[in-house]
Amino acid sequence: MAEQLITIARIYLRESERLLPKVIKFLHDDEKVSGVTVLRGIAGFSADGKIHTASLVDLSMDLPLVVEFFDEPGRVKTVLARLMEHVPVTHVVTWSAEKISIE
Repeated sequence: MAEQLITIARIYLRESERLLPKVIKFLHDDEKVSGVTVLRGIAGFSADGKIHTASLVDLSMDLPLVVEFFDEPGRVKTVLARLMEHVPVTHVVTWSAEKISIE
């Protein structure tokens, strides 16, 4: 079993911002990161305090989105700096983790 120190990056968006296609295109085409996962929330709120939620009766088109990827710490830092120059993302968090590979 091999272990590697990595950094996980999580970018928070809202559907109404219409930034997801730009973020995905940048990470895939320009930075060629090895993998990205996008999660669509069913509820959430941001600094403005407005609650965004989905229900069977009223499907919202302004739900929270989370874009997540990981890589070596220096690479993540570089990718995020370049992303922020091209796309106006405002809420990004990172943390250290270990990647475990079974050889």
